[in-house]
Amino acid sequence: MLNLIVADAEVETVPEEIANHRVIRWYARQKGRRPVEIILNSGLHHAAMRKLADGDRRGRPDIAHMCLLLALDAPLNREGLLRVYVHTRQNMVITVDPSTRLPRMLNRFEGLLEQLFLTGEAPPGKPLLRLERATLGGLVSRLRPKKTITFSDKGQMKPLAEVFSGLCIKDNICVLVGGFPSGDFISDIGSISDEQVCIDPDLLTAPTVVSRAIYAYEEALGIVRSRLGR
Repeated sequence: MLNLIVADAEVETVPEEIANHRVIRWYARQKGRRPVEIILNSGLHHAAMRKLADGDRRGRPDIAHMCLLLALDAPLNREGLLRVYVHTRQNMVITVDPSTRLPRMLNRFEGLLEQLFLTGEAPPGKPLLRLERATLGGLVSRLRPKKTITFSDKGQMKPLAEVFSGLCIKDNICVLVGGFPSGDFISDIGSISDEQVCIDPDLLTAPTVVSRAIYAYEEALGIVRSRLGR
């Protein structure tokens, strides 16, 4: 089983300190919500975010969105061997049901997130996303993995094909991929990770790392050959 955590993801509702900015208030009116109930989006709210701490990296729900789309559509998930979580900078954790089919359009995904942050689950009736407060370390401890691997440009250089060598399907493995556009992890990944690896000399985007990590796991455990041989 592979547990994928998009860690320190820049997914949050608009913080109080910029909630009264005219740009935020305008977008909130369009959605029929209070300013603090809409999802922060740097592409739409950049004027309001100029004085926000870490404003250059916050408000990026698109990164988590793309990572989730790639993960949920992977053959590994269809085999029932993948669990996906999003951990945010505010230590909120989104647990994603493997059967979830997320909206492909970002604005609709944001609407789902707004409902999730407001009620703790989405959609209503049959929730596929659940929200809870937990640190990254707390989440990893709860999953009780045999090994936790963090993909980081500061990790040890290692060929992707070797990352999952020596493991089997019964092993509970946890993989951390940063859900932010630049900078470093906010959480103390050093105390959480058994191994930190870098799989390319160039800086790769989070969705690229997610897709490559999942495929490498599928190859290492023979899942690709197994599916083709049916």
